[in-house]
Amino acid sequence: MKTIQLVSLFSLFLLASCSAVRVNSDYEKNVDFTLYKTYAFHRTGIDKVEISDIDKKRILRSIDEEMTLKGFTKSESPDLLINFTTKAEKNINVNQFYTGFGYGWGYGWNPYWGGNASVYTNTEGTLIIDLIDAKKKELIWQGEGIGYLTKNTNKKDENIKCFVSKILTQYPPIKK
Repeated sequence: MKTIQLVSLFSLFLLASCSAVRVNSDYEKNVDFTLYKTYAFHRTGIDKVEISDIDKKRILRSIDEEMTLKGFTKSESPDLLINFTTKAEKNINVNQFYTGFGYGWGYGWNPYWGGNASVYTNTEGTLIIDLIDAKKKELIWQGEGIGYLTKNTNKKDENIKCFVSKILTQYPPIKK
């Protein structure tokens, strides 16, 4: 029974951390997305991305998995070229908490007033996935995911999978 509870708790944690990724997408309104069945990676664009080769492989593997789930096949003569870019921004947060009650004389030092400040940093990352019409060499769809990054190597695969799957849930777009 405790094993089931732990697995459920762990699954809930994964869903909660994955739900923290915010996604947006944009696309060409006059494109028929049902015509696209095959894909390949746009290597010249991906080679310019300034992240580690290990993280690039993680992203590529996750995109491969998601595209396969959507029914696409990898091809030497693809309908779509897939490119991605990344960026990261470090956030510094300062919280100041005052405790106790003091009776002092105006501004300045007060021995009865206590306070604590906490400073923490986190890194927010952005992953942008571009889908390009291979024949026309035109961008037809772009998805963006923004969320917190981890330096924990044991969680990087999971974190990247989360970003990619959340972004690609918006492809193909649902036209209204």
